[in-house]
Amino acid sequence: MPSPGMTVRKRLIWMMGGFGLLFLILILRLFSLQVLQSETLSRIGAQQWTRNGTVTARRGAIYDRNGRLLAQSTTAYIVCANPRLVKNPQAFAQAMADLLQLDAAVVAQKVVDTSKSSVILKRQVPRETVDTLRTLRERSPYRETQALEGLTFDEDTRRWYPYGAFLTQVLGLTNVDSVGQSGLEQRYEAYLAGQPGKIVGEVDAKARQLAGGQSEYVAPIPGDNLRLTVDQNLQSFMEKALRQCLDVNKARRVQAIMMDVHTGEILAMAVKPDYDPNDPPRQDVETLQALMRITAISDVYEPGSTFKILTTAAAIDAGVTTPEEGFYCSGKIQVDGDTIRCWSSAHRAESMKKALQNSCNPVFVELAMRLGTERFYRYLRAFGLGVPTDVDLPGEGQGILIGQRYLKNVDLARVGFGQSVAVTPLQLLTAACAAVNGGKLMRPYIVKEVQAQDGTVLERTQPRVVATPISPETSAVVRALLESVVEEGGGRNAALPGYRVGGKTGTAQIYRDGKIVRDAHIGSFLGFAPADDPRFALLVVVDEAGVQVDYGGTTAAPFAKQIIQDALTYYGIAPQLAPGTTARPDVRVPDVRGMSQADAARALREQGLTYLTDGEQPTVLGQMPLPGARMSVGSLVMLYVNGAQPPATQDFLSVPDVRGLSIVEANRTLRARGFIMRITGTGLAVRQKPAAGEFAAPATTVEVEFRVD
Repeated sequence: MPSPGMTVRKRLIWMMGGFGLLFLILILRLFSLQVLQSETLSRIGAQQWTRNGTVTARRGAIYDRNGRLLAQSTTAYIVCANPRLVKNPQAFAQAMADLLQLDAAVVAQKVVDTSKSSVILKRQVPRETVDTLRTLRERSPYRETQALEGLTFDEDTRRWYPYGAFLTQVLGLTNVDSVGQSGLEQRYEAYLAGQPGKIVGEVDAKARQLAGGQSEYVAPIPGDNLRLTVDQNLQSFMEKALRQCLDVNKARRVQAIMMDVHTGEILAMAVKPDYDPNDPPRQDVETLQALMRITAISDVYEPGSTFKILTTAAAIDAGVTTPEEGFYCSGKIQVDGDTIRCWSSAHRAESMKKALQNSCNPVFVELAMRLGTERFYRYLRAFGLGVPTDVDLPGEGQGILIGQRYLKNVDLARVGFGQSVAVTPLQLLTAACAAVNGGKLMRPYIVKEVQAQDGTVLERTQPRVVATPISPETSAVVRALLESVVEEGGGRNAALPGYRVGGKTGTAQIYRDGKIVRDAHIGSFLGFAPADDPRFALLVVVDEAGVQVDYGGTTAAPFAKQIIQDALTYYGIAPQLAPGTTARPDVRVPDVRGMSQADAARALREQGLTYLTDGEQPTVLGQMPLPGARMSVGSLVMLYVNGAQPPATQDFLSVPDVRGLSIVEANRTLRARGFIMRITGTGLAVRQKPAAGEFAAPATTVEVEFRVD
């Protein structure tokens, strides 16, 4: 039997061994925590006692060519909640539903999750709303019920477009994270975005800021600014005209582009319908995506007769015809057994110049056949067809040219007058500029400069010649021919008294499911001014007009004329007369309603006006413009004989803006639109009634107040 002393010693040994083992385990554990897991635990600890916040960089602004602001970022806030500080989740959720129009159930679900120190409730909240929330948090009943306890705010930014629905698709759109989604906002994201900053502060277990705790702030780097080639004034003229065009023609879509013919700078571009980028329809994703697309550069269409500008240029440059050469139109032409018809019954004997004025399809079929596939395609490719223009906007289409080896004679024939070929509006306008600017195909562009916040120019776009499809001599002939189209041919509705304007109308077919849609067309007008030395070119396209006669000369040309006139006035280009000619006088439109077609035609011809009917019925039931309107000699009057009256909106004319003009200039502008002016005062026009852009009946008296500054 062991002695008591031995038992005590054994117990002491076991006890000391146990303590030694525990001490060894503790040392190993400390070694693991302090050495092996040191980096990981330090990171977790830092996350627990610090709170990181991102400071959004101010996005770069976008300006027009003259420095007018088109888009900028403004201060906004992110409304957040700290679930650990929310004392009354249900009251908090209901308050957010009332004050921020949020779903109370969703808010309640977020604020009961105390594993998080911050949850986002709403982004891009205006400063005024945040100031209101801060004030209400300290007032009854929210203070008594502690309904807003746990509410926090982080700084954010939101994009602001001062002109609203203006240059919408081109400027583009950003998402709630200020990331570009479309247009220039997307294309120049790397420049506009800038670099975000951050703020780091020490907090307690409930994520409350520690008094006297350390904090670190890294300032964000703001984005760079864009200066565009677009002119805000020209864009305003275009926006106003296209809104009227969309309404009057009841069209599915209208679009237009204005370009400097010598540099390729895009001066204005618009697509209607559009939306206000300050309040986009984000809830309807499909609609928003459709409205965001820059269809003027992305969607292709058969251009129709506006394409004859390129056929004319190629045929004259290649020497296969001259403006004086004689042709004969019987109303149709045979190509490899297929019959191609003219839009008219027959033009009979005509020169090449007259064929362009008449937009005679058989003549342009013959010109295409004379050129041949290889030579014609060489010109078309030199004009930039079949490939993107490389404009600095996202989503550009490249058009469609049938492969040369697959092209049949009948296809070649149709290409000559604008069928069996597809272009984007931008492609066609760029090519037409080359036809009239001396023969240089320019690369179109819309961003003139990228500038740092201090104004330093980081990048500057220079005009670039892509190709020279025709000679300067040929270009001069094309300009003269297209001027005659406006003066004497199908472009008469775009003629401006005293000015030299050139251009061509077009009416194109629409295809759905591989079939031509009956009674639906794309009407267009492509023009430039002044015709002898072009300053700019303009293309207006009206897609599926809902009016009885939807030719380009009636749907697009009048509104192109309006834009051209506004642009010429803005540029300060005085009225000019072609050498050896006089300005075409204005005449009053006679009342031919109730007359036979023959009598109506005679009455219009006596006034120097031409006409177009919508059918073969003998009696005129309606007309556009209404009797009493003033039009230039040679202009086109629509006669309705099939029982359908002109739409009510077409019985009225858009009142032009004469503010800032002298008495003489204002009177000339109003008379050109068919209005009478009543004068009050002297000097420059400061006020008018009816207001600019309103619709009024022809011969309405417009009261204009003039004042000396």
